[in-house]
Amino acid sequence: MTVKSERLVDLFEHGLDAPICLTWELTYACNLSCTHCLSSSGRRDPRELSTAEAKAVIDELEAMQVFYVNIGGGEPTVRPDFWELLDYATAHHVGVKFSTNGVRITPQFARRLAANDYVDVQISLDGATAEVNDAVRGHGSYDTALRALAHLADAGMKNFKLSVVCTRHNIPQLDAFREIADRYGAQLRLTRLRPSGRGADVWDELHPLPGQQRELYDWLVAHGETVLTGDSFFHLSAFGGALPGLNLCGAGRVVCLIDPVGDVYACPFAIHDEFLAGNVRDEGGFAEVWRHSELFLGLREPQQGGACTSCSFYDTCKGGCMAAKFFTGLPLDGPDPECVQSHGESLLADRRDIPKPSGDHSHRTTASRPVPVTISPSRPPVSPCDESPLAGAPVR
Repeated sequence: MTVKSERLVDLFEHGLDAPICLTWELTYACNLSCTHCLSSSGRRDPRELSTAEAKAVIDELEAMQVFYVNIGGGEPTVRPDFWELLDYATAHHVGVKFSTNGVRITPQFARRLAANDYVDVQISLDGATAEVNDAVRGHGSYDTALRALAHLADAGMKNFKLSVVCTRHNIPQLDAFREIADRYGAQLRLTRLRPSGRGADVWDELHPLPGQQRELYDWLVAHGETVLTGDSFFHLSAFGGALPGLNLCGAGRVVCLIDPVGDVYACPFAIHDEFLAGNVRDEGGFAEVWRHSELFLGLREPQQGGACTSCSFYDTCKGGCMAAKFFTGLPLDGPDPECVQSHGESLLADRRDIPKPSGDHSHRTTASRPVPVTISPSRPPVSPCDESPLAGAPVR
């Protein structure tokens, strides 16, 4: 009897009973205002999950046997209960990977992280030089990130990451990024720039040019076994060969996003009502959303490739990134806006209505006229984030 075997990627396309991992944005509060922030972070949302509610979500993830969560934001470490939640998760068999700009990675905190085998840290850096990095992440952010890398290395932490969002300005610096990672004993992680959040406003100016897409592909082919990508670049497979990884859009199948107020989205890069599946505060919690939401069930059905099915590379690139298409105004059953076979170029030229991301938590830095403010020195803030994301933080 012949038994037909399915590829792992085929099984994943039908969805799993629980996500392998998920992204959880604990807060929108952030001390930076990165121009390409996918969640338009800056100000805390007063509706964000309480400590007790966050712990209840962790209990669910443990019961569902989720391997780990990718914690982000915002800057997750400015949330007052961040360390409490991190310890609670790892004590309940849920590993934690978190992304940070490094502002609160002091020598003391670095030693605390290094002592926990179930924690992984990603330091964000989007330029191998201060000039390139600080242009998108803000003045001084380059030095902050390198200082955090040094603290983690000095603490003896293993396997922490240097996380880079690829733009047209840093593609020429790929070798330099790898040198920085090697210097501190970190692993390099490259991710794709998506037109999400504030990134939608700068995508046309920042996304890699066609020639740079080829440069990136060739570099990943040469170094891909030692560089992480999180399957960000499966659209590049249309150059001729699949890159290491699943090469699959896992939205609603193996991954999803929980935002600071408990809303569950199919994809970390698609924060829009179109991709909202439910809320962890609803009856049944996260498990009910994951297993029974109409959106997720629909994403697990066989997908129609539309115009892309006639392309000989469809089986490897799968039509590209859902979020990238949506936020550039392209049809979801059409080609990726960065299709390396140039099938998206004419559609980009003709696009009309471009959806806007849901919610904007950016810092308000300008005003049309002065606003009188009365400050009472005797009134304590409700939380540190109500006045400043870093109020009261022992940052050195």
